[in-house]
Amino acid sequence: MADITIAAAPGRIVTDSAGDDGRPAVILRSNDIPARQRGGGASTVPLVSQQVGSRQFLNGITVFGPGSAIAEHVHNCDESVLVIRGSAVAHIDGVEYSVAAGDNTFIPAGIRHYFHNTSATEEMHIFWTYASVDATRTVLATGVTTRIDEEHGTSVATVR
Repeated sequence: MADITIAAAPGRIVTDSAGDDGRPAVILRSNDIPARQRGGGASTVPLVSQQVGSRQFLNGITVFGPGSAIAEHVHNCDESVLVIRGSAVAHIDGVEYSVAAGDNTFIPAGIRHYFHNTSATEEMHIFWTYASVDATRTVLATGVTTRIDEEHGTSVATVR
């Protein structure tokens, strides 16, 4: 297969090893990747995307400041969320569930949900994975649908 070039970027190390299809292995240093402000006290560090060669999934880390949340929404694909620091309330289809570091959720496509950091003093961090590089988020309050990679600045239409 032809070699695939992945551009250098902050926090991105492209290795000399390539898979059977020519895509290189990539190391992503989350502490060196600029966070994207999401509004409402949340910021996201995008990790795996099409920009690093993914064809199947997207993932990253979102940090919620004390008391913050992202609006209730649905996705067009499955999502997994692992709480890696702090605690929160996961609102899933109108039901509240307490979650803490080490807890993981699986949310099938189309289920309304959001996470709310209920701490008044501590951040809450999640590691999320979408089961498609074409994942979208539809905010229920507005009906606006946006591609996840566009929200995070990792669309292949965004400089590669």
